Amino acid sequence: LCSPAGPLLLVLGSFAIEKKREEADERNARAMAMGVEAIEGDLRMGCDPKLKDFPYELNAGFLVDVARRAGQAIMEVYEGHEQDWGVQRKGDDSPLTKADLSANKVICDALSEAFPEIPITSEENKKVDWSVRKEYTYSWCVDPLDGTKEFLKRNGQFATLIALLKGSEAVLGLVQVPVTGQTYWAAKGRGAYVRDAQGKETRLRCREFDEKDEGLTIIVSRTHRGPKLEEFLSRYSNPKYIQLGSALKFTKICENEAQVYPRMAPTCEWDTAAPHVVLSEAGGEILQCGRCTGEGELLEPWEEALGRNQPVCYNKESDLNPFFIAYGRRKN
Repeated sequence: LCSPAGPLLLVLGSFAIEKKREEADERNARAMAMGVEAIEGDLRMGCDPKLKDFPYELNAGFLVDVARRAGQAIMEVYEGHEQDWGVQRKGDDSPLTKADLSANKVICDALSEAFPEIPITSEENKKVDWSVRKEYTYSWCVDPLDGTKEFLKRNGQFATLIALLKGSEAVLGLVQVPVTGQTYWAAKGRGAYVRDAQGKETRLRCREFDEKDEGLTIIVSRTHRGPKLEEFLSRYSNPKYIQLGSALKFTKICENEAQVYPRMAPTCEWDTAAPHVVLSEAGGEILQCGRCTGEGELLEPWEEALGRNQPVCYNKESDLNPFFIAYGRRKN
């Protein structure tokens, strides 16, 4: 027989849990208002409704730690001798190193243990057929080392990317920069933040700009230029250009060091899913500007595609992204 105290203890326990959640929500609200403190507890609490039915607790500290451990695995290889990097060539002739594989193992092992029912799509994992993926509700989208070519150049412009998708939308993202120790992260409805190597956290907010402004800063790729990009760039008055590798381009927009990043060359979903969330929560957007082939051939007029104001989406039949434009906060 149950003790008469049993139901009372259950009620009191539930009340205590709910009270802690309310207190955490209050602290989080103050943190978001101040823009400088870490968000505590379960990210599902007080966030966008799209995350509320995620079947596991989502803790920002845990996820940042996973990303940082992956970054540390990369740095262990990066700081070693180049002959020990284990450079290979994949089927598409893109490079693969021991750093890619080590970081991938750190991330996949941690996510599989903490979230065993959530599938993982990674650039370095075996591809899963669309017939299976189309049934995913939640899934992880991972690029363990975004910018392997930059890694090989030893210029420090590479990152670890981890995103949580719900259906075709990215709802949580982390961009970890191994060389600096910074981790940019965001969850839908909870804002965007950057946590430095010492653990200090700062809220990210894009300042508003007008596309007619003179002297805007535009990020361009080191390696991908062409006539379509030049057409797009001609829309701006005396812009300044900066070149940068990997997903660090998006972080510069979040930190107001640039306003626009046009990408009219092929990328894959894992290249953009994580920074997409960070930029969106900072007040920016990433809009489609034309379907393309894997070789970079545009399949529709980029002006028409951009005019539809459709965000880039994920977990599609093809993992290829369309061309896109990333913006900070534009005036309406």
